[in-house]
Amino acid sequence: MARFDTRGLDGVLDEMKREGQLAGEAADAMLMAGAEQVKQAWTRSAQEYGLHFTGVMIKSIDYPNKPKQIGDVRSIDIYPQGTDSGGKHTKKSIRNAEKAFYVNYKRGKGSGWNDPTADKYSEEMAIPAMIAAWENYKK
Repeated sequence: MARFDTRGLDGVLDEMKREGQLAGEAADAMLMAGAEQVKQAWTRSAQEYGLHFTGVMIKSIDYPNKPKQIGDVRSIDIYPQGTDSGGKHTKKSIRNAEKAFYVNYKRGKGSGWNDPTADKYSEEMAIPAMIAAWENYKK
């Protein structure tokens, strides 16, 4: 699973810490805003790399409707959800996440998900969205 660098959020995180908002509604709103942007970035990168036959896997990129708590960390998983029922390219159902893994494994670095382009798009899009969510929360 990809991780995302929080450089650019340092000032916001310091401000949130001072106001006791590193967890809760504000943090969740920021994570959700960032998740939507990461989803769009991954979709864009996958399309640019032609990682589709029918588009089912790309359309399935999504995330849950709320972050989860693991120890002290709030996170949100973004990945291709559900299954592809098959069709002319395959005769059996396969999980979309498995298809994404296979595409990365087969094509190697620079194949879409495991690509600096997707990470670059994610950071360029998610950090401003997360900052905007924090600014909106403060209003």
